Amino acid sequence: MNSSVVSVLSLPVFGRISRIVDAMGVRAFVVGGYVRDYYLHRPCTDIDVVVVGSGIAVAEALGKELRTKVSVFKTFGTAMLRADGLEVEFVGARKESYSPDSRKPHVEDGTLDDDQRRRDFTINAMAWSLNGDSFGELVDPFEGMYDLEDCIIRTPCDPDITFSDDPLRMMRGVRFATQLGFDIEDETFEAIKRNAERIRIVSKERIATELNKIICSPRPSIGFELLDLTGLLPLIFPEMAKLKGVERRNGHAHKDNFQHTLKVLDNVARRSDDMWLRWAAVLHDIAKPATKAYDPKIGWTFHSHEMVGSKMVPQIFRSLKLPMNEKMKFVQKLVFLHLRPIILSEDMVTDSAVRRLLFEAGDDVEALMTLCEADITSGIDAKVKRYMANFELVRQKMKDLEERDRIRNFQPPITGDLIMQTYGIPPCSAIGEIKEAIKNAILDGEIRNDYDEAYAMMERLAAERGFSRVVR
Repeated sequence: MNSSVVSVLSLPVFGRISRIVDAMGVRAFVVGGYVRDYYLHRPCTDIDVVVVGSGIAVAEALGKELRTKVSVFKTFGTAMLRADGLEVEFVGARKESYSPDSRKPHVEDGTLDDDQRRRDFTINAMAWSLNGDSFGELVDPFEGMYDLEDCIIRTPCDPDITFSDDPLRMMRGVRFATQLGFDIEDETFEAIKRNAERIRIVSKERIATELNKIICSPRPSIGFELLDLTGLLPLIFPEMAKLKGVERRNGHAHKDNFQHTLKVLDNVARRSDDMWLRWAAVLHDIAKPATKAYDPKIGWTFHSHEMVGSKMVPQIFRSLKLPMNEKMKFVQKLVFLHLRPIILSEDMVTDSAVRRLLFEAGDDVEALMTLCEADITSGIDAKVKRYMANFELVRQKMKDLEERDRIRNFQPPITGDLIMQTYGIPPCSAIGEIKEAIKNAILDGEIRNDYDEAYAMMERLAAERGFSRVVR
């Protein structure tokens, strides 16, 4: 028995479970992620307990002792409660069988061995005994400890059966390899390639959950490379798969936009944990295949790929079952604007251009700058240094203008209602023209972001159109 395992199992909840299962005459084991993450020195607050018997009965007995709520899911034979700041889920040991057109198993009561065999990977099939006569002993029939030491992702049983039964396990294998920096064992890897088409029966929501976890990994490029190599990527995310490849014509070649996207994604990941900013990195060049054209004079072009890409964001989010809310709009905005700071850094940095960037980006300007800096992936050091120095100029000018002009998220001081009330006119195109002219004058620095100056300009513009003030 490992004394350090006994130490981690010294939390009161484990002692309580041990006493309860011994009194009931059933066997119980901590299994899966909590065991794996202990050996990997990773934090984990979710505990899975397998009971060779009724997991619900043990959970209810523990809930009664702790005087805490137990959530019971009879359909799945599981129950869950919170104890010692941990989420503890109980399930009866079971064996599973599958039909070819569904990843929902037929479940029967089983032994611990049956339960471990149904696990996705050896590193997730290890268990600690909770019974008093063997408390803390490791049960590892598939040598998961060796795979942990060798940094290997491997299935406990025949990988073709494992992945055919539940194709989501293929995505989970890629995800674990990405999160942990492990290699997928050769036969397991080949089985993913053989069974890739089975991913079509998995719900988009489940796939999106795994994609998000890959994107949130320390080096998300690993996951997308594996998705590509296994053949999963074109099946779950065809728009990204289309970024692959280099086309040459008359000595001109464009870069591989898939590899470029992965570099940008990793660059963002080093700077930010924001999942949606990372999604913006994934999608920033997504429209390059659709906008690619060859010009004999200048080579390959991708004109307006930022505009086309921003229009693709909602349909991609909808297809992947990602949230169609402000998160999507944030990604869409960054895709649309991602070239603007780069263009600014190439040209003379004018106050007017920076004001417009601040106005359009609003509170997301820092995220936009992070994305744009990550987008500089040139192998020429001098070029990278020049861009980064120019970005610093843009940042400083943004700071100065923001302090002086309060442009970020500003609302033009003159509203349509004010124009209509002042001149007694109904809604018409002239009102929008006056508002737009005032907004542009502020952004171009012709007038300050000030009510009195904006009001004076409104009066000049109204007079030009023959509007007279209403006498009250």
